[in-house]
Amino acid sequence: MTATSDPSATNLDTLLGRLVVEQGLASNDEVQHCIEMQRTEVGQAAVEQNQATLANLLVKHGVITRRQLDRLAPQLDEQKATQQIPGYRMLKKIGSGAMATVYLAKQLSLDRKVAIKVLPKKYSNSAEFVERFYAEGRAAAKLNHTNIVQAYDVGKAGEFHYFVMEYVDGWTVYDEVEQKGPYAEERALEIITQISRALAHAHKKGFIHRDVKPKNIMITRKEGVAKLADMGLARAMSDHVAAEAEQGKAFGTPYYISPEQIKGEVDVDRRADVYSLAATFYHMVTGQVPFEGPNPSAVMHRHLKSKLVPPDHINPALSQGIGEIIEVAMAKDKRKRYTSMSDLLQDLESVSKGGPPHQARKRFDLRHLSILETSADPPPRIVDATHTDLARSGSLAAAMAIFKQPAFWAALTGWLLAALLLILHFMR
Repeated sequence: MTATSDPSATNLDTLLGRLVVEQGLASNDEVQHCIEMQRTEVGQAAVEQNQATLANLLVKHGVITRRQLDRLAPQLDEQKATQQIPGYRMLKKIGSGAMATVYLAKQLSLDRKVAIKVLPKKYSNSAEFVERFYAEGRAAAKLNHTNIVQAYDVGKAGEFHYFVMEYVDGWTVYDEVEQKGPYAEERALEIITQISRALAHAHKKGFIHRDVKPKNIMITRKEGVAKLADMGLARAMSDHVAAEAEQGKAFGTPYYISPEQIKGEVDVDRRADVYSLAATFYHMVTGQVPFEGPNPSAVMHRHLKSKLVPPDHINPALSQGIGEIIEVAMAKDKRKRYTSMSDLLQDLESVSKGGPPHQARKRFDLRHLSILETSADPPPRIVDATHTDLARSGSLAAAMAIFKQPAFWAALTGWLLAALLLILHFMR
């Protein structure tokens, strides 16, 4: 006779016993001893009074303390969630964050590995968090692209909400930068081009991602394919009700967020993704985020006010075209950025073939040509972007850089032609 006739209670005891041993709070023999006591020494009356649970027995006999048991409660809740989703067998926990825990699981019907994101119990009673969780699933389900992590299912099992998606066996761009340093230009171009195509697809379907960053770009282990993940902040561009409700609030990740998102503007559009992708590109090729700060507010303030240190000032090995693409895509005024992912893709593909970024050069302001750097000029030691002299207009290298810009020669030709026309006018 078991200690309880409730199967769910028995299952909970099994989970607790495993956790206690895994956490090193007790030996397997100590836990098994309590389980045997539960089976043989405790009467049915105790069971009915809920005194025969393994938790109570472990505390009663001094195997663990009540405080230790309380500390295990959140992990026990997670374990309970993984046991309650029908059709899947949980294999292991592969990640966790403030908003969700992700597990590797096996989908039994199709015999394939999947990733399952579970909303923490503490958010399950919040209508706002639950709705946002389901909105992520609905948005992802409408996107079908090689470079986007695919959504399979979203639902509720017991008291837990879950989202089933494609399992990507690999790592994130953030992991690679942290472990190996900046990407080689060619590889960074490949990844950013793939993610640009993913975002172009999302934009075509009417969604903006709003949280493009290195941690949300997965790289598959075997093929090296880049996949955009986490549609948690994605919003339909046509959802004016949500846009109005979010007015004045900054949604995004401080290191990569666009100025208009920081301001909480209502009309945030695809150009916000252009900015965040370029900030990610910057991090990939320099090994540094575009703007640093002691706290999120300081970082966001610098996105709004500080001049961007050109990426080729930090990594002189970068081609001029890469620097131009990033600087245009990260313009603080969204009207000066690429208007679409299609325009950005044109420049990425041109530069990858050794050509110039034509779309970017159309947007360069001639008054700021002095900030364009050549690889001959050594990079400054960056301490604070706010106090860095980006122009360095007094240096010979900066002056020579002007003459290497097609935009300069185009402007000079125009001035000479205007002067010639003026002379001909007075000679009549």
